[in-house]
Amino acid sequence: MAESNFVDYVKIYCRSGKGGRGSTHMRREKYVPNGGPDGGDGGRGGHVILRGNRNYWTLLHLKFERHVMAGHGESGSRNRSFGKDGSDRIIEVPCGTVVYRAETGEYICDVTEHGQEIVLLKGGRGGLGNWHFRTATRQAPRFAQPGEPMQEMTVIMELKLLADVGLVGFPNAGKSTLLSAVSAARPKIADYPFTTLEPNLGIVSCRDGKSFVMADIPGIIEGASEGRGLGLRFLRHIERNSLLLFIVPADSDDIRKEYGILLNELRTFNPEMLDKQRVLAVTKCDMLDRELMDEIEPTLPEGISHVFISSVTGSGISALKDVLWEELNRESHKTAAAGRIVHRSKDVGHLHEELKAQGEDEEFTCEYEEDGDDLTD
Repeated sequence: MAESNFVDYVKIYCRSGKGGRGSTHMRREKYVPNGGPDGGDGGRGGHVILRGNRNYWTLLHLKFERHVMAGHGESGSRNRSFGKDGSDRIIEVPCGTVVYRAETGEYICDVTEHGQEIVLLKGGRGGLGNWHFRTATRQAPRFAQPGEPMQEMTVIMELKLLADVGLVGFPNAGKSTLLSAVSAARPKIADYPFTTLEPNLGIVSCRDGKSFVMADIPGIIEGASEGRGLGLRFLRHIERNSLLLFIVPADSDDIRKEYGILLNELRTFNPEMLDKQRVLAVTKCDMLDRELMDEIEPTLPEGISHVFISSVTGSGISALKDVLWEELNRESHKTAAAGRIVHRSKDVGHLHEELKAQGEDEEFTCEYEEDGDDLTD
């Protein structure tokens, strides 16, 4: 078993159920010489349904369930009896799951709310029995409708974490340390780049019992939008955040330049990210005094709120919480819209690269056997 149980990318083969055929039964009873047709309808094939579940935060439970198949509908029978409907297959997914067609990268659907259900594949309708085809001139029809065929599709499920505030910064900027200082989350912290290899969520408590969710995203480097470093794998998690908190250490050569590089990577990955609210936190300020902060302040980017903080000493943490809470509520009427994104079809080339990196690039081959029902009943 791998050290990490965080899985945000799975490839699954899905197949709905086929509809049951209608019955061609003719009524035969001892004292009813001309019973006529009484064949019932076939049952509906099972659907494949996605359901949002807030109790899941990863796609780990689907990593080893590679084939999801709904039940077939049963055939109709005598006395106009309907066949049994095929059983539906419900796939529980965490909120924030996006589904794409594996072959083309086409966007299919997005599950964002708890209990939300989306029919991914519809089951085939059952065929009509011969009782429906009787007429005054055709009183003994010996035919019925077959059931509709099943549908099948290979899909990519991609998880994009839902959070109020997302941390954006270079490796070793102090993102994980900040998350551990403001919440009960305990991400791995070390003094080498890319210590954080998976997103971490924490609940940040504010004044008067208020709180919001903060997400620690693995470090971004220049060229991440083109696949460098951890690349596209984790940039997508930032799309769900309502507010972006840029983290730049105080010992950087040029804070404005680093902020510009980070902003450009987000712009290249998805231009809609620039519409989100942004706050700048200058970390590792325990090495600065008030005079140095006053000298650095004029060099900071314009048009964005900024706070000097130190996660080690706790300096500026309360002020940062207040700024974040104020910014979140200032745009409260836009928060829901900021959490939504306009999904675009994925580039097939990048899609297969991500599949290969996740070990999800194998092809699915399935064979089916006919049920061999007797068409004459």
